[in-house]
Amino acid sequence: MFKFLKEVVAGSGSGLKDFPYTIGDPYATAWGSWTHHRGTSKDDGSPVSIFSLSGSNPQDRHLVAGRNGVKRLRTVRHPNILSFLHSTEAEVPDGPAMRHTIYIVTEPVMPLSEKVKELNLGGTQRDEYFAWGLHQISKAVSFLNNDCKLVHGNVCLASVVVTQTLDWKLHAFDVLSEFDASNEASGSPMLQFEWLVGTQYKPMELTKSDWASIRKSPPWAIDSWGLGCLIYELFSGAKLARTEDLRNTASIPKSLLPDYQRLLNSTPSRRLNPSKLIDNSEFFQNKLVETIQFMEVLNLKDSVEKDSFFRKLPNIAEQLPREIVLKKLLPVLASSLEFGSAAAPALTVLLKMGSWLPADQFSIKVLPTIVKLFASNDRAIRACLLQHIDQFGESLSAQTVDEQVFPNVATGFSDTTVSIRELTLKSMLVLAPKLSQRTISGSLLKYLSKLQVDEDPGIRTNTTILLGNIASHMNDGTRKRVLINAFTVRALRDTFPPARAAGIMALSVTSSYYEMTEIATRILPNIVVLTFDPDSDVRTKAFQATDQFLQIARQHHEKLTTGDTMVAESTGVQLNTGNSGLLGWAMSSITQKGKPSDHGSISTANASNSQVSATSAATPGTQASTAGYAPSTSSSLDKAAPASARSSVDGWGELEDDNIHEENGSDKEGWDDVDPFDDKASPSLLSNIQAAQKRPVVQPKQAVASARSHQLKAPKSEDDPLWGPIAAAPPKSASKSADIKPSTSHNDEDDLWGSIPAPAPKTSGKPLKAPAANSDDLWGAIAAPPPSTKARPLASSGRGRGTKPAQPKLGAQRIGRTSSTGM
Repeated sequence: MFKFLKEVVAGSGSGLKDFPYTIGDPYATAWGSWTHHRGTSKDDGSPVSIFSLSGSNPQDRHLVAGRNGVKRLRTVRHPNILSFLHSTEAEVPDGPAMRHTIYIVTEPVMPLSEKVKELNLGGTQRDEYFAWGLHQISKAVSFLNNDCKLVHGNVCLASVVVTQTLDWKLHAFDVLSEFDASNEASGSPMLQFEWLVGTQYKPMELTKSDWASIRKSPPWAIDSWGLGCLIYELFSGAKLARTEDLRNTASIPKSLLPDYQRLLNSTPSRRLNPSKLIDNSEFFQNKLVETIQFMEVLNLKDSVEKDSFFRKLPNIAEQLPREIVLKKLLPVLASSLEFGSAAAPALTVLLKMGSWLPADQFSIKVLPTIVKLFASNDRAIRACLLQHIDQFGESLSAQTVDEQVFPNVATGFSDTTVSIRELTLKSMLVLAPKLSQRTISGSLLKYLSKLQVDEDPGIRTNTTILLGNIASHMNDGTRKRVLINAFTVRALRDTFPPARAAGIMALSVTSSYYEMTEIATRILPNIVVLTFDPDSDVRTKAFQATDQFLQIARQHHEKLTTGDTMVAESTGVQLNTGNSGLLGWAMSSITQKGKPSDHGSISTANASNSQVSATSAATPGTQASTAGYAPSTSSSLDKAAPASARSSVDGWGELEDDNIHEENGSDKEGWDDVDPFDDKASPSLLSNIQAAQKRPVVQPKQAVASARSHQLKAPKSEDDPLWGPIAAAPPKSASKSADIKPSTSHNDEDDLWGSIPAPAPKTSGKPLKAPAANSDDLWGAIAAPPPSTKARPLASSGRGRGTKPAQPKLGAQRIGRTSSTGM
């Protein structure tokens, strides 16, 4: 018969061709003569419940009562009453005869008796869940009796069903009738279909059909008796067989016993009103009921109450039945967050609850809410999402990240709050592998380019770390355009020691992406100069990186010697065991917690007696943590360069000053304007190496004449240490290296690089020639236009930017010219 009904509903029977639902397997139990089936919608496949009732003819009294139930269920709406979706009645053939069948389609539910067995709760957890269910059914009965003046007539275990969120709902409205108290003397039946109610569930007055007494009783008298029967069946675990069994109270909780006895009072007028059962019973005062009730009215609570509640909720959730938390609390919490009634702490609770779900359920129940929250303007919610992105990032699909998540997350790169920028940067470790090449090249790298000149030194350091970590997700063209420029021009020349150390490590980790020509002409010259860095950690990492790249060069030489020219075209050298540990630096290093004020410049007086070291290990596998870093300087460096003068003449801006020069604006357009070194210009190679050897500083705008005279007295002996010229105040004249003949447009005494003891490197290409007077500075071409300084001769040599200083100001150089008249 069941198989036949499935075929009928599928469309073969008359009257059901357009039935939009498919019947599934039936449940073992149902109320009365109804059959409760599982079902699905043909439109979207969503689950439903389908109740069917069959009769031999249209006037079958069960069908008449069933039609009453359909009418009542369609018209009565309440959160604790079963939701009606669709109904139909059809005449279908059953062998030689025809049978009339009523179908009711509702939200997906299952019988309470089967759900209780499935949950298999015990002890306090069972009592708390039963309390919540009884609370809901009592509200439904109170609504019918007190508000609608209706009598359900058969409240029992079979008339209660449970939703997918474990809510209890009342159904079985076949007996439902209006409470008629207008004619108390009338003896006509008030409940037309009371014969459907089992004798064991009838109170004494209904058993005797004393309708006059029933009309004199309050509207809730019959249904209060039914609530008592429901309580007995719940806690006894057995269906009520006889009315006398209700006297057996051994299984009833003591806190509920007084109310249970009042519900079953033999005098109808003295029975407990269901609304009083909800308000006064001690049994309903437990953690589960209070938690759910609070969340249902969350939008009415103030922010203080919400914060207090959500901070306690994780501990409360641990004590509640896990399935109830996942099926009841988690959906309510997700809905509250989605519609804005929950605060940011609720997101932490949602993620904790979501971690208890299987991966497929997490993607269905939690991820949609999280994706919507990324569009929130609430900074607290955005920060919480970024802090916990490692908990759900792997579950996000690449398409979702690229199209929905990243456009919202990217706004954090430009946030005015340092912590938001830092968290946004951290989140890219999880999101970048899921981004398309178009998004990485066209959007992400532009943001990272700006962050590499951020005012916060920790963010600059972590940007370098991130670039090294996501290099494998870039295409070859992007890597060639970005990596060397980002690591050598910016990171290795940063005033913050951990940023320089991060640049060295990033170059080491990405060594397999560089050609031998790039290693020899662009990487090694910039790393070697850091072997004399004031910071010991930077020096250590510089020596390690130098050894690594020299090893690569040595292997390249050996391959050329053996004639393996095809392999020699690219390095592709695997890191040795000693350096393999560097691959783990990125994940733990991106935890900078310092503030810009923590990394400010050290005054001249204090710097002469102290040296601040970056807290990172010296071994190859050590991870460089940026937490709590401060700029590391030497005494000589601080004495020569005041705190306000720290910047880089490569044009990347004063990274540590709160008032960043306007020149930095042109530096934040990404690496698209950064041109690789060209072997055709030998003077550019020379300037590249010379600029890498010297860590220049910007002279303060308010420099005085005494500082200039002190600069001119700086010795230029080639026996001075390599870092000596850096310790001196910024030079006042721009000149060429002593090893190269100056051009006719330059004076011999304007020797900017003459104090650098390192000789000019020799190349196998064209002979090195001094650049022309109007040639552009190489660092400015790679990085950005060099920042303006008070060094007047820079303008006269054609290397400055802006208008030339007035002619009278050139008199400050008169002493310098006198000292070189012998030449």
